[in-house]
Amino acid sequence: MLQPASAVLNPNLIDTGTPPIPQAQGWARAYDGRSGPLVDLSQAVPGSPPPAELLERLAQAARSPDSTRYGPITGDMPLREAYAADIATIYGAAFKPAEVAITSGCNQAFVMTMMALAKAGENVLLPVPWYFNHEMTLRMLGIEARPLPCDPTAGFVPDVATAEALIDSGTRAIVLVTPNNPTGAIYPPAAIAAFAELCARRGLWLVLDETYRDFLPAGVAAPHEVFATTSWQDSVIGLYSFSKAYAVPGWRLGAITAGEAVMAEIAKVLDCVQISPVRAGQAAVTWGIEGIRPWREANRIEINARAALFREAMAPHNGWRVLAAGAYFAYVAHPFADVPAAEVVRALVQERGVLALPGPYFGPGQEQHLRIAIANVAADRIGELSDRLRGFSV
Repeated sequence: MLQPASAVLNPNLIDTGTPPIPQAQGWARAYDGRSGPLVDLSQAVPGSPPPAELLERLAQAARSPDSTRYGPITGDMPLREAYAADIATIYGAAFKPAEVAITSGCNQAFVMTMMALAKAGENVLLPVPWYFNHEMTLRMLGIEARPLPCDPTAGFVPDVATAEALIDSGTRAIVLVTPNNPTGAIYPPAAIAAFAELCARRGLWLVLDETYRDFLPAGVAAPHEVFATTSWQDSVIGLYSFSKAYAVPGWRLGAITAGEAVMAEIAKVLDCVQISPVRAGQAAVTWGIEGIRPWREANRIEINARAALFREAMAPHNGWRVLAAGAYFAYVAHPFADVPAAEVVRALVQERGVLALPGPYFGPGQEQHLRIAIANVAADRIGELSDRLRGFSV
């Protein structure tokens, strides 16, 4: 009897690593509670729920029959208009609603954008350490994620000359994430401007993932001036997530900002993947842009305070070095030479009940590092870290 042939899966998908956070959370399940409750600093999750008024707006919208129907491919116009007005204030530049698309989270915004910009066999520059979902997406699409090394002594801010040396005929885009995931580094406006100039000059796209834009330190006038001072529509695309600033990651809402010509191409991808974003959440966030602005500002202040508290908690432990900290994240060098970061993380969670993520999840050359999601827990739990680390060894 003939045996049926095995069906073949996409080799690019098979070659892509599995999502790393569930693996790390699996290590935490072996923790027996000996040091107290688990301090989970693995995934970037808002540490508090959104305001009750925002939840009530969601409930109202969900009760409307209109929320059950398909909406526009690029999102409902009220949210696109409100978001365009909001970023106009942030960047000091006018935006058209036609330059905004609403997506099912910023991860989806990245996937849709990459599908529009590059094809299999081409390459995109990603600063290392990189956000692992960005690398996974490119690998699935058959696009090379070309590492752009970032020097820890320079605060993990990528260097434009180093990037230009990596560009070849197959390069289609450079991705910057600021404030950065995983390092927490905040890229200076001058660095972002230099990358925008490079991309415009070399005919590439600059993709700015600003998921954590709302958590910049006090006194920062604007994240950058690229939208205000350049003809950005031909070479810059902005990505954003409502998840963190509005504390609604389960609503899956993000945004793409792009020139109308490229947005028309991105819309083709959106139509095939999501048809339209979830409508009830859009209605609630439309109100929330202004309705919870004071709450969002207070949350920004609180998150920035946690970064300072984290540095204080780590200060007594000289072997552990905080290389960068900002917005939701800190990037730390552990003190155990020649010990794989995964072993450090596994021992730390199983013996001391502190869960972080190993540096190699974020690209090559990261064995000495751990990523800490400092926004996940309240300030008093961050203070526990110092006690938990005292005397720890692998």
